[in-house]
Amino acid sequence: MRVTVGMSGGVDSSVAALLLKRAGHEVSGFFMLNWEDDDPESGCHADADRKDALAVCARLGIPFRSANFAAEYRERVFAYFLDEYRAGRTPNPDVLCNREIKFGTFLAAAREGGAEKIATGHYARNAFEGGRWKLLRARDRAKDQTYFLHALDQEQLGAALFPLGDLEKTEVRRLAEGADLPVSAKKDSTGICFIGERDFRAFLSTYLPAQSGELRRPDGRALGEHQGAMFYTPGQRSGLNIGGRTGGSGEAWYVVGKDVAANIVYVDQGHDSSWLQSRMLAASGAHWIAGAPPAASFACTAMTRYRQPPQACRVEIEGDRCIVRFDTRQRAVAPGQSVVFYAGEECLGGAVIDSTDAPRIGGAA
Repeated sequence: MRVTVGMSGGVDSSVAALLLKRAGHEVSGFFMLNWEDDDPESGCHADADRKDALAVCARLGIPFRSANFAAEYRERVFAYFLDEYRAGRTPNPDVLCNREIKFGTFLAAAREGGAEKIATGHYARNAFEGGRWKLLRARDRAKDQTYFLHALDQEQLGAALFPLGDLEKTEVRRLAEGADLPVSAKKDSTGICFIGERDFRAFLSTYLPAQSGELRRPDGRALGEHQGAMFYTPGQRSGLNIGGRTGGSGEAWYVVGKDVAANIVYVDQGHDSSWLQSRMLAASGAHWIAGAPPAASFACTAMTRYRQPPQACRVEIEGDRCIVRFDTRQRAVAPGQSVVFYAGEECLGGAVIDSTDAPRIGGAA
């Protein structure tokens, strides 16, 4: 089989290519440049990553090519990212990047180059059962990335191979070392590529100028100043700079709400503040990997953030919208993030969170 592997220059995609080559496939490597940045402080080492990907392909003896998808990324992913922050929500660009770029633009380019399948270093599994493709959780639960892949459709999932789906991360490292791959000791990348190692607020403020405003308790008492309401998300602890306060509980402060229109951020003390708790959420833009939901109302589990253990819930479908009612209270569910649904090992799909039933504070969302 002719397989083109999306090579990031990291150990995961490199081992994916290694395994496919060992399995006897006709393998080629493909590096995607999804972001261009002249800032030397960005920490987005695209050129170094490209060279690492090229070195791995040379070590494996497979063809290598690269393409610049930065324009597509800005149009289909980054523009949405900015719009969501402008609206006071907390978006997840990795979901869109997978759907639009890695399993969209890259898939089309690979097919034009003669590939029958594409492969990536994602920790996930897929299987064709009952006449349709299923997205299944990875064996390594700590690395499972189905949360970020829930927006794929049947065609995209059917065109994909996930060679690492049955491996633990430690096994992947051992395979890279045993094959003497030049990236075997390379650290995993973290965070959002286009921000890199820069301060998040400093980066975002170059695109979305913000004004400082008041940090307030839920009862309205002012506590300090924030740097722009759009930069904060429910449950956030870092970057508040308010420290201890006389009469407080002594616990850490957390963002519990914000009013973007009035430019006010509300904070409360305690990791489990009642202002952060919810049992229900409303979401829109629902996508189902099978092409349709299991039923108009069904029980399943769901995640509202990456690496969260799936939570028992009931989902009620209303067109492309859904209402999700959890069996237990959920902490710091953030509008703009994805709620992703599971039936055991299978990822069913997901939607974008619009609102929750967490207590409202003044005009806060």
